[in-house]
Amino acid sequence: MKPLATFHGGIHPPENKAQSTVLPIAGASLPDELVLPLSQHIGAPARPCVEPGQQVLKGECIATAATAISAPLHAPTSGTISAIEERPVPHPSGGTGLCIVIRPDGEQRWAPRHACAAWQDLPRDQLLAQIRAAGIVGLGGAGFPTAVKAGTRPDRIIDTLIINAAECEPYITADDMLMRERAAAVVSGIEILRHLVQPATILIGIEDNKPEAIAALQAATGNSGIQVVTIPTLYPSGGEKQLIKILTAREVPSGGLPADIGVLCQNVGTAVAIHDAVVEGRPLISRITTVTGASCQQPRNYEVLIGTPVSHLLALAGWDAKRCDRLIIGGPMMGFSVPDAAVPVVKTTNCILAPTREELPPPPPAQACIRCGLCAEACPASLLPQQLYWFARSGEHDKLEAHHLFDCIECGACSYVCPSSIPLVQYYRASKAEIRHKQREREQAERARQRFEARQERMAREAAEREARRQARAAAAAAAQAAKARADAEARPEAPIQPAADPVQAAIERARALRAGQTGDSSAASSTAPSPRQQAEQKVSTLEARLTKARKRHEEAVAGGEKTAAALASVVEKLEQQLAAARAELETTEEQT
Repeated sequence: MKPLATFHGGIHPPENKAQSTVLPIAGASLPDELVLPLSQHIGAPARPCVEPGQQVLKGECIATAATAISAPLHAPTSGTISAIEERPVPHPSGGTGLCIVIRPDGEQRWAPRHACAAWQDLPRDQLLAQIRAAGIVGLGGAGFPTAVKAGTRPDRIIDTLIINAAECEPYITADDMLMRERAAAVVSGIEILRHLVQPATILIGIEDNKPEAIAALQAATGNSGIQVVTIPTLYPSGGEKQLIKILTAREVPSGGLPADIGVLCQNVGTAVAIHDAVVEGRPLISRITTVTGASCQQPRNYEVLIGTPVSHLLALAGWDAKRCDRLIIGGPMMGFSVPDAAVPVVKTTNCILAPTREELPPPPPAQACIRCGLCAEACPASLLPQQLYWFARSGEHDKLEAHHLFDCIECGACSYVCPSSIPLVQYYRASKAEIRHKQREREQAERARQRFEARQERMAREAAEREARRQARAAAAAAAQAAKARADAEARPEAPIQPAADPVQAAIERARALRAGQTGDSSAASSTAPSPRQQAEQKVSTLEARLTKARKRHEEAVAGGEKTAAALASVVEKLEQQLAAARAELETTEEQT
């Protein structure tokens, strides 16, 4: 292997690891109740799939993954779901979260398990599905769902798999003891990861202050091709980007991921969880947690069920609450204080630190920044902490993002070296939370705008469709009315067309009629009027012509499939009736004459 590289900055805080490595890992006893927060990792909280009063078995799924970036939750033991309610959760905010509460029955009855002894024969997708179903998240950091991280896209070739065994945070020894006692399971999990991503190189990065763990890993890896690489002890060499830089001399780009440079990084605890899920069919229901601090009479590491109250673990370690200054979840550098020992252990809880005031005194009041630049020298991400501090104080979020605030890993090195005791990390955390909140608000506003525009478009489309239907109905009604008018017109007898009268001739005729009336001679007037027989013959002739025309029009309508065919048939029928009556009238007239 080529020589190791170095990263910028770093510090050497007191390690304080020996206190919790004297005794082997112990199994924590079963508490009276288990409290399982639905949000235990990066991504969306899980969705409950059980109800209060329901009986559950050990390893049974009690909450499903809500989205792709989420992980299911399983019952750590058999018992009864006693509540689904808000409870205190281990979070820097000190707030509450929705939790599933289980009352153990003490029987430890397992749900059916699906082990895959011959996992080498399984396709990649099936292995990833098993890891996803087991609810595994990263056990050494923020808890990113492992199946998502290991399920890299085909266009991203992973040439280097790095197993993070540095465990650089002071006081924490969970990974150290895990490697000492379960090195074979670590290697088994690494082999499964090798099968998933097919890397050319596999490196286990471990700090040189863990000689027992180094020896155990070297014995377990043998001739597997997995390299155990000892690195100098320097905080925070266990940071993902820092460890990648040390082992490969590659730098993860700002805002990028290790996969962008062909690297996948996983924690040793995650590797063991993968082994348990695939080889033994055991979901992630417990983890190794360090319980330490001067207020504990017997600091050590425990294998503890997820959801166990912190107070229960502290009682096992002989915690003296009177001597304890504060409770910290995690280490003294990146951990956070919790106000209540009732908070539960979650998947990412690697340490419970209960120091005395003398051991870990509270920081003095913050003073003005003296612009010494020590924070910039210590920053492992090569940022400008002093500049970020001023921007955070003034709420200049755009400048914070421009200065790569989100590249900050919140290691606390800047706060550790600050002579003015300024809580720099707290400023950065608060600013990150504000920026994320505003981003969510912008996303919600954009989604609301899109929904509004879609609604407006839908309403306009529906209005246009209604108008088109109305116009079609109006056109159909007009056509029907016109057809009826034509049919009625054809059904009425046509009056003989009289030529236009000549005014002069009309005057002469009126004068002649007047003279005839005066002399009593009415023969001329009577000779011009048609006789009843002539009128009957003319009526029959007219109706026969109209009937012939109507029959022809009806036949054309039937042949063309027109809607007026029915109306025309009615017209033909009426004309036939009228013609029959006219012919009868004609016969009567002929008999009379």
